[in-house]
Amino acid sequence: MPDIATLLPLLLLLMAIGALAGVLAGLLGVGGGIVLVPAFYYLFAGLGYEQGELMQVCLATSLATIIVTSARSVLSHNRKGAVEWTILKGWAPGIVFGAVIGVLVAASLRTPQLQAIFGVLAFGIGLYMLFGRHDWRIAHDMPGPLLRSLLSPMVGFLSVLMGIGGGSFGVPIMTLHGVPIHRAVATAAGFGFIIALPSVIAFLFVEVPGAPPFTIGAVNVPAFLVVIAMTLLTAPIGVRIAHALDPKPLKRVFGVFLTLVAANMLRKALGGMI
Repeated sequence: MPDIATLLPLLLLLMAIGALAGVLAGLLGVGGGIVLVPAFYYLFAGLGYEQGELMQVCLATSLATIIVTSARSVLSHNRKGAVEWTILKGWAPGIVFGAVIGVLVAASLRTPQLQAIFGVLAFGIGLYMLFGRHDWRIAHDMPGPLLRSLLSPMVGFLSVLMGIGGGSFGVPIMTLHGVPIHRAVATAAGFGFIIALPSVIAFLFVEVPGAPPFTIGAVNVPAFLVVIAMTLLTAPIGVRIAHALDPKPLKRVFGVFLTLVAANMLRKALGGMI
């Protein structure tokens, strides 16, 4: 059993991480996972739990929080009639399949490899936040069965390898195919739930040697509980700030921040592989 000197700083840092993730989620509409995964890594590594499979704990714990936050989000959006259930139902089987494959791959990789994957994908997402526009279009309708059968598993697979919900990939796919941004965001919240639920169940059976205290499988229970509590408290604050300010420059600032975090992850991954 860890002593109070270990648990108290862990609790305080987790509260700060959860509060920040909640504000950013409400302010910028980004999924918490894009913030939580690197934050969990730096927290646990700073407390001395850095070892070969630490990133598995970060991914799994982030996805566990997404089960709660995405369910709450999609229900809220559904009350406003914004969820495209036809899209969600059509994409769900492929997303679930890709998510399960993602867990199997993540369980076989070590931290430097997962950091490299996170860094590359997060760098791309950061660039999209910096330069992407919601009025870009490549088609006026969502992909048909053939292209959907390729894209939907990819969304689930890549999201699990980053520990994020489906918004970072799902929203661009939908807006590029003519879905209005508010409906794309609402539907992508559903992507998050169907990515996170099966992947977290699978992660509960992944053994992580030297994991932080109170970790079940690859899911750290204290981190999950504290972050969920803080996120639910602070997300409305971010929403209020978003309504008071123009979110576009804030998204660009976050895009810069995300590219810097991604670059640092790539640096650490390179150091771990050499």
